[in-house]
Amino acid sequence: MTSDSATIVALATAPAAGAVGILRVSGPAALEVGRRLAPGVPASPTPRHAYLASFVDAAGAVLDEGLFLYFQAPRSFTGEDVVELQAHGSPRLLRLLLARALEDERVRPALPGEFTRRAFLNGRIDLTRAEAVADLVAADSEAAVRAAAAGLSGALAERIHALETPLRELHADLEGVLNFPEEAEGADAEAGPRVTALRSAAEALRAEVGRGRLVRQGARVALYGPVNAGKSTLFNRLVGEARALVDDEPGTTRDALEARVEWDGLGVTLYDTAGLREAPGRVEALGIARTRELLAAVDLAVLVLPPGTSRDEASSWTREAGATPVLSVTGKCDVMPGAREEHGSAALPSPAPPRVSGLTGEGVEALRTSVLTRLWGGGTPSAVALVSERHADALRRTAEALGRAEAASRVSTLEVLSGEVGLALEALGEVSGTSVSEALLDTLFQRFCIGK
Repeated sequence: MTSDSATIVALATAPAAGAVGILRVSGPAALEVGRRLAPGVPASPTPRHAYLASFVDAAGAVLDEGLFLYFQAPRSFTGEDVVELQAHGSPRLLRLLLARALEDERVRPALPGEFTRRAFLNGRIDLTRAEAVADLVAADSEAAVRAAAAGLSGALAERIHALETPLRELHADLEGVLNFPEEAEGADAEAGPRVTALRSAAEALRAEVGRGRLVRQGARVALYGPVNAGKSTLFNRLVGEARALVDDEPGTTRDALEARVEWDGLGVTLYDTAGLREAPGRVEALGIARTRELLAAVDLAVLVLPPGTSRDEASSWTREAGATPVLSVTGKCDVMPGAREEHGSAALPSPAPPRVSGLTGEGVEALRTSVLTRLWGGGTPSAVALVSERHADALRRTAEALGRAEAASRVSTLEVLSGEVGLALEALGEVSGTSVSEALLDTLFQRFCIGK
């Protein structure tokens, strides 16, 4: 696949007033079009050199003064000739410059993500790096920024390459034995162990999908439990402001409240939910139903128990979360300071849940640490290879094909073994971009902004 021969143009900065606005042109006519807008620039400008230039309209009247930069193919982002005009950030001015560039019949407006798509098609970046560009633009937490930057620098590409290269070599060896049995005799001798090792590597990458989603989308954590357990006060303390109403009357929270925070670089959406109890009022019952729906959708449920909760009661509240992981804490520890009350066989088992107080802040920092540990399991969010759901599906198919190949190496023919290895290679190529359809590229680059 190669990019078309049209020269494309777009604004590379947001369509809002700012200090600087950038017009980007890429393609065979980029330099000629750029010099038409900035005629004072030399006919053969020095690549990667910034020229102070006057930008003019069709009549030669000066519209603005700014910088002109020329990137000569193939040493540019897209692999083509690229010109960037850096003007003052007036939206009206930039639209005039854009319209001026489009007067040339060889030029058309760039599609969303087309500059990055051309970079991929011209071999400047692989598909993982191309997707990391969009991830970096969309990043809304420090962890997402750092993970996307790691992807842009090739962290994920290196790991995919480390799997794809030996997989391709194995497939070549198997095909060689099938097509040239005398010349390639013995090349398949270690096929079984090689397939096993490759399957383990694919599964290891696949295991990071959950972390990749947490970094991209942020984690979702819900506070839940019985009424009047101190959830809303704790929610306000964790958020850092009074977002939820707090009152001694049970059932104050009637609907789920949410707030976005960032803990150790990881974006976290916190939910304060309606307290669970029997025989609530009609409106409160709707809130409780919403709580149960939310518990099924979050990454972690923090069960806030009132002091003196029995073992049976705690188990009952834990079951409300279903399959969602639960972290239990005892709330309102400021109300009953000191050692917890014992209630014989009905008392909470030892060790008891950590004690927290949204009112005084006791135990809150420890709770934050516990939440991050349960979500992340140690390490730092920025260390993740940013594996997307699309990558997850491709890695799943890669691992499944290698699993079938592993079985075929023991009980089936060499043709079947080679075929399954070929399917694994094709699925993995959807991540790196070595085997990808135009339809998939269209889908991927549609999420990019115009000008990127």
